[in-house]
Amino acid sequence: MPVPDLRSRFVTTLLALREGTGKAGEAREAGEAGRGEGPDPYAYADRLLARWAEPQRRYHTTDHLLAVLDHIDTLAEYADDPDVVRLAAWFHDAVYQPDRSENEERSARLAERALPEAGLSDDRTREVARLVRLTTTHAAAPGDRDGAVLCDADLAVLAGGPEAYAAYTTAVREEYGFVPDDAFRTGRAAVLEQLLGLPALFRTPYGAREWEARARANLADELRGLTRLTS
Repeated sequence: MPVPDLRSRFVTTLLALREGTGKAGEAREAGEAGRGEGPDPYAYADRLLARWAEPQRRYHTTDHLLAVLDHIDTLAEYADDPDVVRLAAWFHDAVYQPDRSENEERSARLAERALPEAGLSDDRTREVARLVRLTTTHAAAPGDRDGAVLCDADLAVLAGGPEAYAAYTTAVREEYGFVPDDAFRTGRAAVLEQLLGLPALFRTPYGAREWEARARANLADELRGLTRLTS
């Protein structure tokens, strides 16, 4: 998808929430007509897209952002406020340094600074920040419908077909290119074992039905490959 289209998706979402309509069609018309009331939403879209295009990224790129947004569209019926979830997706990896462990927290703080300035209400800003922080663990609590949708959308890459999953693992390795091979294999294996040890990877009915089995098969296959390399 061209960046201008991705830009428009951000503007549509922000305007729907900022204007309190909850209606994407009305927000899209406002975006096409101009800026609506309040600060220019395109300026915020451009700043976020610049972050997602930073050179240290290999997996956490605009392609990942687009995939998560598309998965949220698929899962929208399970969310209480799909537009809040979409806005959280824009911020969930907006701050990303592969050698840092506090990216989600820093991304949440960015949302807490930027969104009130962009005209979003305090309540919705807090919810966006909460959802961003939730992607640290992907452990949405029972009944957290918005959290389940964001986490499932973020983890849907695990259920890709063979080529897509191989591209994902290659991009992750490139992003951690500064880590020696042995250390990376050990750390990656620990992540895979932790994921496979979860009672469920996906919490929405769609994710459980369509993605769970394939994701577990991909994770198990990758873990077996890493084990062979270290044995």
